[in-house]
Amino acid sequence: MMKTIACFAGALALVAGSAVAQKTHSEKDTEVRQDRKEVKQDRKAVKADRHEVRQDRSDVRNAARRDDKKGETVARKELDKSEAKLRRDEQELRKDTKELRQDQRQLRQ
Repeated sequence: MMKTIACFAGALALVAGSAVAQKTHSEKDTEVRQDRKEVKQDRKAVKADRHEVRQDRSDVRNAARRDDKKGETVARKELDKSEAKLRRDEQELRKDTKELRQDQRQLRQ
């Protein structure tokens, strides 16, 4: 008898826990809005980084054209930093876009 009561109590606790863990429609909607905002910010950051990379590439070409070895080296270092930052921001954008899609799917369910 005690085993059945313990088993029944455990199942009841499991069901109650899963019901509490589920989010309401308004909470899901809030998450979707927040994810959209993050994606928008990430897109702006990626756009700015791409502009910076283009500018750095132009600086490298100009330094090479002037035969300025020291300037070219400095410009290449800046270009490498800009490209690394661009890659990080693109990864973050992909991650946030994926989260947004998942939240949108959950909202529809």
